[in-house]
Amino acid sequence: MYNVSFPGLGLELTVNPVALTIGSFSIYWYGIIIGIGFALALAFAVKNLKRFGIPVDGFIDCVLVGLVCGIVGARLYYVIFRWNEYYSQHLNELFSIHNGGLAIYGGVIGGLLGGCIVAKIKKLPIPAILDIAVMGFLIGQGLGRWGNFFNQEAFGTPTDLPWRMVSENTNGVGVHPCFLYESLWCLLGFVLLYIFSRKWRKYDGQIFLMYLVWYGMERMLVEGLRTDSLYTPLFGLRVSQILAAATMIAGIVLLIIFRKRTLKAVDSINESDNALKQITKAVDSTGESDQTLTDNTQNGNI
Repeated sequence: MYNVSFPGLGLELTVNPVALTIGSFSIYWYGIIIGIGFALALAFAVKNLKRFGIPVDGFIDCVLVGLVCGIVGARLYYVIFRWNEYYSQHLNELFSIHNGGLAIYGGVIGGLLGGCIVAKIKKLPIPAILDIAVMGFLIGQGLGRWGNFFNQEAFGTPTDLPWRMVSENTNGVGVHPCFLYESLWCLLGFVLLYIFSRKWRKYDGQIFLMYLVWYGMERMLVEGLRTDSLYTPLFGLRVSQILAAATMIAGIVLLIIFRKRTLKAVDSINESDNALKQITKAVDSTGESDQTLTDNTQNGNI
């Protein structure tokens, strides 16, 4: 149980990380929230697959493999960058994910790689799958960060800002609620990228590149506030900040390079629609001509 307050906002509440206990088995809010985020992301994706030209069955296969690879990637990322510090002396805990130790960047990388491999095997449009997948990621990340709130983790350095957060885990000191920053940023990003995908998307992969820029910019800034960052063993730099900066720069460069691309699938669909309209119009005209001929015959005009 945590007594959490936001003194500048006049908010006080009690938070229990455990949602439900059955005998000796506990169900945590963190897992429930992650599950809800995943379900909403999947529902959104399935509803929009047709617009991206992706078959449902193939996409579900990508999701299932991507989910497993995402969990493996999240754990592997965390273990690698805490190897010298902790896991080299605690090999028995390498697979103890129930005690925490999953890194979101590792999960994103693993999930994307696993999903793309399946898409390649099934000959699905990988750039289009990346577009819809990252919008789902933003839903999952935006909601999933509230799991950090229930666990009272992933907060930042001390601050006097009105929205500072205080609890037992912060030692009674007001800190940056980094989980809140990322949650709001991801949910806003989802709304903006969804609108862009409906009105201005020019080519498959464009939304994915915009996600790299959007999320990379936020993570690069917010990671600098956190007190639980993973560091590189050689230079003592924050791993996620380096990766965020690299992905953001790569996204910007590729968006500039591909700025003149057009969405061939949309062009093909428009051409097909125009051709269908012409055929329909011709059929209607033929039907009208036949009807006129019939009327004239019945009236003795021919």
